[in-house]
Amino acid sequence: MSLKKVASLAMALSLTASALACSIDGKDGFMPENNMNIPTSFKSGNGMTEEKFNQIIDEVEAVYSPIISNLGKTLKIDRNWTDGTVNAYAQQVGDTWKVAMFGGLARHPSVTGDGFAAVVCHELGHHLGGAPRKGGSSGGGAWGGSGNVATSWASNEGQSDYFATLKCLRKVWVNDNNAQIASALNAPKMAIEACNKAHNGSREDIALCIRLAMAGHSISQVLNSASKSPEFNTPDTKVVSSTNHNHPQGQCRLDTYFQGALCDVSMNVDVHGTDETVGTCNKSTGHTNGLRPLCWFKPAN
Repeated sequence: MSLKKVASLAMALSLTASALACSIDGKDGFMPENNMNIPTSFKSGNGMTEEKFNQIIDEVEAVYSPIISNLGKTLKIDRNWTDGTVNAYAQQVGDTWKVAMFGGLARHPSVTGDGFAAVVCHELGHHLGGAPRKGGSSGGGAWGGSGNVATSWASNEGQSDYFATLKCLRKVWVNDNNAQIASALNAPKMAIEACNKAHNGSREDIALCIRLAMAGHSISQVLNSASKSPEFNTPDTKVVSSTNHNHPQGQCRLDTYFQGALCDVSMNVDVHGTDETVGTCNKSTGHTNGLRPLCWFKPAN
């Protein structure tokens, strides 16, 4: 498959952005339903190999398998390297909490190793990301629910993105040499300055923030529209009247990853299943950085 073919399929993908994602039956996923397929023969140039694919999943699984086990559940990550599907999904079957990852997504030219890790964390976010969950007034569908009360087990799409950089990737990368890694990422000046301001001069926290932001930037490019790539300096200015539980647009999702990176609430303060202010940054609790973007999130207060 040529890069041109991948790009044309990505443009077609942008037309289906309103679809549900990460559904219980696995028919939808991290991305809106799409027809992209990137086989193992495709050389994307992103350095992804089967070994690296498994290593990234191993790192996330090593952190979260014990956490989920302590909840009385079992984490099962399906590693579909040879499958060219450009997607991922989460599912719960009894006490088994499942994440399905596909080689096609990992081989996408825009997906860095860190970006792929962000998707693994997004899928874990459906299981562990807390409120808001799917099933509210602008969600529903396969997840159930009506009105403003979420009835699904799953955190919604935006919250799962937020959880990925707010909690999951921080836990996975906390012992890495993030200063060295961040210095090689060629992060935009705006992102660096925002991380410096949000994390008040802490060298390690700033470096981790930059790395988190760039992981979000990588994966947001897969959600790119034909006319405009998501960037840190072009935030989505839309303000929703009620929380959108489905897929936000690519720019809105980048904004969410970025704000998760900027939030200074500890990774060790867990989120809550029904209280969206616990373990997160909120205007109502005095935060000015790290707020979930209003392009998908309507605060309760």
